[in-house]
Amino acid sequence: MTQDAFAEAPMLFETDEAPVQPLPSGRLPSYIKDHRKRLRERFMSGGSAAMPDYELLELVLFRSIPRQDVKPLARALMDTFGDFNRVLTAPEERLRQIKGVGDTVITDLKILEACAHRMARARVMQRHVISGWDALLDYCHTTMAHRETEQFRVFFLDRKNVLIADEEQAKGTVDHVPVYPREVAKRALELNASALILVHNHPSGDPTPSQSDIDMTNRIQDACLALGLTLHDHLIIGKSNELSFRSEGYL
Repeated sequence: MTQDAFAEAPMLFETDEAPVQPLPSGRLPSYIKDHRKRLRERFMSGGSAAMPDYELLELVLFRSIPRQDVKPLARALMDTFGDFNRVLTAPEERLRQIKGVGDTVITDLKILEACAHRMARARVMQRHVISGWDALLDYCHTTMAHRETEQFRVFFLDRKNVLIADEEQAKGTVDHVPVYPREVAKRALELNASALILVHNHPSGDPTPSQSDIDMTNRIQDACLALGLTLHDHLIIGKSNELSFRSEGYL
């Protein structure tokens, strides 16, 4: 397939219908046109629940590549990364390894990822965390469950258990992330926080804590106790579930 066949249009949401470059015949093949029309109608009538992940991905790619059959590309992305969320959160360098993925596709996917994170975050920021626990877990899964490397975040709460800050403290490898208890406690004091919730992900998908996870949590707990801070919980986020240190008796 030639490079011209994968020429991309301007980014998602720029116009109602992205400008196109005519194919050699000057016409969009009817099987592509009709397929796109059917998918759009099904989405508008039934929503995302009416279609599998690869078709939802096709709808996104319609905007990025307006005059090309994008089903093979959608399938290739799904086969490579596993599901819709993992496609959106895939690192740029890995996306570029997929034939047919260029700057516009990557930008559009990352816009959608940012929108998903922003919407999930809006449900928890400046809200009472304990009474909105399900929203907090949804936010954690949206932002962390599909990452390929470990990330450690801290939610800082005020005296009323309202979430006042959500900050990434460290990034790591596929099975390790460096965490410094003194820095966590120091940041809590800077924010005038009264309580913390620790969160990190396991890219393996299994949220079972390692011994280093347990030891690190104990060190942060000791630092919090020395400063009069409350450590509510430490959540480990897996691919489809999570583990609570508090519920499992580690805290």
